[in-house]
Amino acid sequence: MKTRTLFPVLVAGLALTSCRHKDIDMEPNNRCEIYVAFDWQKAPDANPTSMIAYFYPVNGGEPLLYTFAGRDGGRIGIPYGGYAGIGINGDFSDWAATRHTEDPDHFEVYTRDAETMQAMGMPSRAVPRAAGAEDERMAKTPGMMWSGRRDGISIDGESDGNGVQTITFYPDEAVCYYTVDVLDIKHSDYLRGAEIDATLSGMAEGYLHGKRRSTDVSVTMPFTLKPGEGDTSLSGQFLTFGECDTAKRSHLLTVYVILTDGTKWYHAFDVTDQVTNAPDPRHVHIVVRGLDLPQPVSGGSGFRPDVNEWNDININLSM
Repeated sequence: MKTRTLFPVLVAGLALTSCRHKDIDMEPNNRCEIYVAFDWQKAPDANPTSMIAYFYPVNGGEPLLYTFAGRDGGRIGIPYGGYAGIGINGDFSDWAATRHTEDPDHFEVYTRDAETMQAMGMPSRAVPRAAGAEDERMAKTPGMMWSGRRDGISIDGESDGNGVQTITFYPDEAVCYYTVDVLDIKHSDYLRGAEIDATLSGMAEGYLHGKRRSTDVSVTMPFTLKPGEGDTSLSGQFLTFGECDTAKRSHLLTVYVILTDGTKWYHAFDVTDQVTNAPDPRHVHIVVRGLDLPQPVSGGSGFRPDVNEWNDININLSM
């Protein structure tokens, strides 16, 4: 299995509007000049800085790769023949890794390891893991991504009336929006000066562009929480690939807090129902309540847990 990041692809020689990833050993008269267009009717607010079109010959062989500055497309020269095509944005090399790009049905984008908890600055391996997700890889949340697929492409040189054949892709959003609210926090004033992170377990590791679905390997994704309105809540937002496509998992939201006295506290909320039964699986809103923070110890008095250990925050549920 070959895995590579997207960055080497992007440096394949960007031209004014497009470039060929690999020249084909064919005479010039066996190539056709066409216009590749990206129609954004499914995602009118999309703002990628570059786009990539993969053309997969139906008779086999290496895919042809063309990169375009901006989001609109441009002219390319391509051998006559039949193709399947995938169009994706090309400006996500800072977070994305790809694999199986030679196969349109298994073309996958996923994220690298999340090695550090952002707010706390500690290694992600040092925090308690959600029950049942101890073996999940801790993976970064994705950035914005758009993609579209076309099958049955015939490069025959027939003009569409503008003097050149046009092949149009219709990209759509390929990630999901998640928002989290932790409400009714008891002793929320103890959050002042605290370091706060969170994770959500059971999320899809990647996205299959050709099949337009998430993968079935699950990961845990960390994100940050910040104080919300009224100082009695925390909120966060991040992107994901959504739930695994067919292999359903449980989802635990784990909140981590390091208080000003250095003590470490965490609590896991089971939010499986909120994620799995969300009215819109592409826009999921998670709400949990009742986090009861312990008072930090000051002046060396009072009971002080070991600052090297993580302590579970107990929540009293009203019956």
